[in-house]
Amino acid sequence: MAHAGGERVAYFNGRIVPERDVRVPFRDRGFKYGDAVFDTTRTFGHRIFRLKEHLERLYRSLRYLRIDPGIGLEDLRRITEEVLHRNLPLLEPDDDYWVTQRVTRGLDPSDREVFGQSGPTVIVECLPLPLRERATLYRDGIRVVVPSVRRAPPDSLSARTKTNNYLNVVLGDLEAKARDPEAWAILLDVNGNLAEGIGSNIFLVRDGAIYTPREQFVLPGISRETAIELARELGFTVHERDIDLFDAYNADEAFLTSTSLCVCPVRSVNGVELGGGKVPGPVTRRVIEAYCRLVDYDFVAQYLKRLER
Repeated sequence: MAHAGGERVAYFNGRIVPERDVRVPFRDRGFKYGDAVFDTTRTFGHRIFRLKEHLERLYRSLRYLRIDPGIGLEDLRRITEEVLHRNLPLLEPDDDYWVTQRVTRGLDPSDREVFGQSGPTVIVECLPLPLRERATLYRDGIRVVVPSVRRAPPDSLSARTKTNNYLNVVLGDLEAKARDPEAWAILLDVNGNLAEGIGSNIFLVRDGAIYTPREQFVLPGISRETAIELARELGFTVHERDIDLFDAYNADEAFLTSTSLCVCPVRSVNGVELGGGKVPGPVTRRVIEAYCRLVDYDFVAQYLKRLER
C-alpha cells in the first residue's frame, strides 16, 4: 500500500491537486446520470501498460457519447504520465497502481453559474491495486456465477463504450455474490450467450482451442486483446463467437482477463468444476506465462506473495 505519510495527487480540470481537493459538483451529469466515460490501465513494476491503446479506447467512448473533453489525446497522455510520476514515490516497491482517466459531460447550462464551472469534468487518478484482496484467485481460481440479470443489448447501449453507468453489471454482480460472496459474475446477453462481468472478459478452452464472446456484445478489453494476440502467437486457435452455458460446462478450462488480474484461471462456472478443479489449466498457464514475458513482470507472483503476509 501507499506510504501513510504521503498523499496522492490527481489531475482535476487543468490542475494537479491533492486528491482531497478533487470536488465534483453534485449536479455534474456524471453523478446525476452516469453521463461520463472512463478508462483504466495498470502499472507493472511501476511501468504503465499500453497507455496509448487505453486512451484511444477512451476517445472512442467519448465520440460515441458525443462528449468533447476539451483536451487532446497527446496532452492527456502527458498529464497521465505526470500524475503517475508524482504518485509513484508513495508506492511500496512490490505494489502497483490502477491509472484512470474520467471524463463527464459536466454541468447543465443552468448549473454552471451556480458552481462556477463550465465544460467537461476531467480527472486523472491513481489507486493501488487490491493485491491482497485478490491473491487467492491465482491460487484457487475464480468461481464464476451467472446471474439472471442479462447484459444490456447493443441496440440499447453499445457494450463497446466504457461508461460510468455500470448498473447493469453491478446488479448482476450483486445477485452472484448473494449466492457466493467470493464469486465473480459473468452475465449472459439477451440471446443466452456468455457476455462479460464488471471489468472482465471470459475465455473458454476446449480441445486446445480458445473461445471468447464476440466484440459486439462485450467491452473489447485491452487485456482481452492482449491475451488473444499472445494466444495466437503461441499457436492456439482463438474463436470470437457466441458461446453459452453448455459450452462453459463442457470446457476443459477457462480464464478471465481484466486490467488488474491480466489473465486469471476460472475454477468453476455455476458450481461446475472445469478440468477437475485444477488451476491453472495448461493452456491458461501458457497464456499467463506469455503475458508475464510481454510485460517483463511476474504479476502472478506479485499476487501470490500477499498470501505469505
